[in-house]
Amino acid sequence: MKLLIIEDEQGLRESIEKYFTEAGVLCESCSNLAGAISKTSMYQYDCILLDIGLPDGEGFTLLEHLKANGKNEGVLIISARNSLDNKIKGLNLGADDYLIKPFHLAELKARIDAIYRRKYFNTTNLLNYDLISVDLLGHEVTVNGINILLTRKEYDMLLYFIANKGKVISKNAIAEHLWGDEIDLVDSFDFIYTHIKNIRKKIMEAAHKDYIKAVYGVGYKFL
Repeated sequence: MKLLIIEDEQGLRESIEKYFTEAGVLCESCSNLAGAISKTSMYQYDCILLDIGLPDGEGFTLLEHLKANGKNEGVLIISARNSLDNKIKGLNLGADDYLIKPFHLAELKARIDAIYRRKYFNTTNLLNYDLISVDLLGHEVTVNGINILLTRKEYDMLLYFIANKGKVISKNAIAEHLWGDEIDLVDSFDFIYTHIKNIRKKIMEAAHKDYIKAVYGVGYKFL
């Protein structure tokens, strides 16, 4: 999962980022509306954690920006504002959930995970695709009844492929999804070939079937 944290309170922002990073989530963060609009314009995220009280504007403006640009990231609003009007406004503008501060980080993660599962897999805990079964809570993958061991990046790449099954995905999109905005510093996509080679080998050994098709000059398609 790739998460964008938009929170102006530095201590809280850093605590959230540390908690999710330790759980294996790819995190990026910013502290104001301008930074949030810039990041969401340039990059794609699975989920966005949005504080609506930002120093340079309302977080609601970002929801309007996402909607106007056809973006479909899952959004969880976090706010100290407990009014019904704010909750209704946020949800009507496209937010998926609304959590009042203060909150426990474990509950925050559970809500983000739930948004991610509903948004991309329309399921609760178990994702099934042909001979592939993924336990989204246990992060376990079974292929043709056989458990296979994937690294964190391989697991995230497999979920990304399944979420975009049948679509041609560019190498740049794959890299950005797995490494975030740090990918701008990379001058080669060799690491993508390595991960795909490993995933392909592990799945084919169990399923005797190749799900990943290379599209020359563009990227890959998961069939």
